Amino acid sequence: MHTLLKSDTHADAMGILRQGCGSACNGTLAKGCEHCIEGSKMVLFITGRCNTGCFYCPVSFEKKGKDVIYANEMRISDRSEIISEAESMDATGTGITGGDPLLCIDRTINAIRMLKEHFGDDHHIHLYTSTMDVEKISKLIEAGLDEIRFHPPLKNWKNLEKTNLSEIAKMDIDVGMEVPALPDHEDELSSLISYAGSIGVRFINLNELEFSESNWDMMDEMGYELKDETSSAILGSEQTAMRMIEKYPDISIHFCSSSFKDGVQLRNRLIRRANHIAKEYDIVTEDGTILKGLIYADDLDAADAYMKDQYDVPDELIFIDSERNRIEIASWIVEELADELPFKCYISEEYPTADRLEVERIPLN
Repeated sequence: MHTLLKSDTHADAMGILRQGCGSACNGTLAKGCEHCIEGSKMVLFITGRCNTGCFYCPVSFEKKGKDVIYANEMRISDRSEIISEAESMDATGTGITGGDPLLCIDRTINAIRMLKEHFGDDHHIHLYTSTMDVEKISKLIEAGLDEIRFHPPLKNWKNLEKTNLSEIAKMDIDVGMEVPALPDHEDELSSLISYAGSIGVRFINLNELEFSESNWDMMDEMGYELKDETSSAILGSEQTAMRMIEKYPDISIHFCSSSFKDGVQLRNRLIRRANHIAKEYDIVTEDGTILKGLIYADDLDAADAYMKDQYDVPDELIFIDSERNRIEIASWIVEELADELPFKCYISEEYPTADRLEVERIPLN
């Protein structure tokens, strides 16, 4: 399994650590980021409700504004499914996000307690919110929250002294800021970083601004352009973040690029989950997808018996998937035998996610 290791990073002439895929930092990474980079963080989307209304919000239409719960890509209907999803990837930590989790404070507290009780205190939990409510945050700390990241609305970036941030920064929890590097709001961003650093906020995460299906309108309204034809990143966001890193060398700032999220964080999570759930007949690719053979027949039980009787296929290399009305089998076996089999045979490449989204299907006969 490939993960980003310290040996994959290098310092440039200014002492800034370059992490590959365009990401960089000038200090110590937040603990939650370490779990994310390793691919061992489960993403718990606790609600789509939010009162902040950021124009750049990338949350998808199926989640935005809706009171729904997802663990990674799986829609949750029962709290036990949260634990099952975390176990399926051997999660060492959880990032609770939304929407704004503090709008469903009781649900969020219950989730934190449940995860800590099941996995133990070492299971690191961080949370994203725009709500600086001291009473609610005290309850989160009491429940076991390890780290909190604030993304205040843009209108507040220049007057954070009017918020409760200075009081929260003194509480017994790792406090950070996480906002997009907006290329046309550099003054506001600089004010946010300067103030946060002055009151002891432990880290600043700057995300590369991206467009999504739900925030596409901002492209015209704000006059943004795409970075290039193959990326969803906005032109100028990376340069803005790097100027902040250079301007504030004594404040821990991490720039997380769009390609880093996909090329490292997501990829490592997929690889981790794939290796954890793969069956004997599955092949895990270097990108974290799963290759398997598929057989379709009118009578799955009879087809399963045929493969075992006629070709001595061992039990651990063949499985009847009655939910999808097919037989799963080792790809190397079905590739060799497809031409002589009386069944429709394929090689399938799937994501190891709960929905098992198929990437490609190749017919063999």
